[in-house]
Amino acid sequence: MIDWLIWLPYIERLALDLLVAAMIMLGGWVASHIVARMVRRVAQRSQALDPTVLPMALSVAVWAIRIVAIVAALARLGVQTTSIIAMLGAAGLAVGLALQNTLQNIAAGIMLLVLRPLRTGESISIVGKADGTVEEVGLFLCKLRQADGTSITLPNSLVWGNPIINLSRNGTRRAEVRVVVMYQEDLKAGLNALLTLAQRQPNALENPAPDAWVVEHRLDTSVLGLRVWALSANYGALLNELQRDAPQALCEAGLRLPRSEPPASA
Repeated sequence: MIDWLIWLPYIERLALDLLVAAMIMLGGWVASHIVARMVRRVAQRSQALDPTVLPMALSVAVWAIRIVAIVAALARLGVQTTSIIAMLGAAGLAVGLALQNTLQNIAAGIMLLVLRPLRTGESISIVGKADGTVEEVGLFLCKLRQADGTSITLPNSLVWGNPIINLSRNGTRRAEVRVVVMYQEDLKAGLNALLTLAQRQPNALENPAPDAWVVEHRLDTSVLGLRVWALSANYGALLNELQRDAPQALCEAGLRLPRSEPPASA
């Protein structure tokens, strides 16, 4: 009985330290969730904050608070936090050497967020890899929604390490079509027909003005080209309309089109 009474103060102190440490951990986790909700609300209300930065900002904020809570809880239990920090540094170095590709993805993600070659909601093409609309740029991965509705996830290092073509960053885009006609046809009439077609398109812009030209002369055919500017959001519709109506417009102008000639490539 006497021995138990001797240990009672130590047990009480240990129980109190465990309770306080648990409260610190709980408070840190609760605080991280509160901060995450606040960041989301600020992002939804503020137009100045780029949505592309949100996923990475949430991850950094949440885990920074949790790590501080863990270190504070260990310090309450009497653990030397300086040695823990040194151990974490050594472990981080070892893990960093083992996970070089992962660190490359983190560095690439930071560069994507700082330089912003792509943003959430923009249509992009990662040359040789994938095309689609940006859904999220995270700490390790970049998520795209492709034109057919499927989702593709690419490592940040793969996105950063390849040419990025941003299809919607600028407000306008130029649609271009080419049509093959028989040689020695009235090319001037054909060019006027193409310009008239461009002027009738509801999605075409008047400035810059449409442009029609003779692309090349072949052995028994000629190639006519038409360039028309449109808002980026209307580019696909305009290109489809021009490709559909350009051959018919030339036929109505009296020009003959070769039946077996494949469409000219831009």
